[in-house]
Amino acid sequence: MTIGEGDRAPEFQMLDESGKSWRLSDLRGRKVILWFYPIDDTPGCTIEACDFRDAHQELADEGYVVLGVSPQGRASKQTFIEKYSLNFPLLIDEGAKVAKAYGVFKEKGAFQGVPVIIDRSTFIIDEDGRIERAMLGVKAPGHVDSLKAIV
Repeated sequence: MTIGEGDRAPEFQMLDESGKSWRLSDLRGRKVILWFYPIDDTPGCTIEACDFRDAHQELADEGYVVLGVSPQGRASKQTFIEKYSLNFPLLIDEGAKVAKAYGVFKEKGAFQGVPVIIDRSTFIIDEDGRIERAMLGVKAPGHVDSLKAIV
């Protein structure tokens, strides 16, 4: 099932790389960019993560909280953040439960032996918890620039 614009965003609770718990309901009143990516520290995901890093202040100035989501664990996320000086939380989607709720779970093969199960996608969630924009199956290069043009 894929959710679309105007739908209520599925609730989630995930831990970030530091062990902090994030719940969508705790972000009510704030705008959220929920970015699903396949695997920490791979070429496409790194391009996109660094683009989000570089645009972070601009997005924050527009009132957005940026959250990256993938199924890898805490150590992988910590390494990814440290290696590229990422300035936003990366959430651990154990068992891809949240990806499934958002309709972006797709078995796409493997990358260097790691299963690729996430379709790179971004959801813009408004202050009331509704999907303002669903960008499914995006390409990493240029995605953040196209996102900035609409927020």
